[in-house]
Amino acid sequence: MTDPISDYLTRIRNAASAGQQEVFVPFSKMKSELSRILQEEGYIWSYELDTSAAHPRLKLKLKYQGKAPVIRHLSRVSKPGLRKYVSTDEIPRVLGGLGIAILSTSRGIMTGARARKAKVGGELLAQVW
Repeated sequence: MTDPISDYLTRIRNAASAGQQEVFVPFSKMKSELSRILQEEGYIWSYELDTSAAHPRLKLKLKYQGKAPVIRHLSRVSKPGLRKYVSTDEIPRVLGGLGIAILSTSRGIMTGARARKAKVGGELLAQVW
């Protein structure tokens, strides 16, 4: 697999469009941090590490409003073939502040708003709304 983050986002997108309550993704520290941000921002109910399988994996509980998923759009911005780096001034405001941008900075993975407040730039990983 050449892009595990894209695979992670695609699994969530597919599970949400299929109406599934839970989705399993292979574990990594990066995916765990992305899940933490999604939970803090209210896009998923929870996530936990599941070690009952042969390889560790994350179990995410998706959030719905009625029958519609809370995550309406989930896209990968920076790709292995074309990385997208932004400075503090270039961090996008997703849907005028209704969505979030997720960045990988020198201080860890954080949302665009936190990166702006901390005055750090980094690699723009994904946008969610």
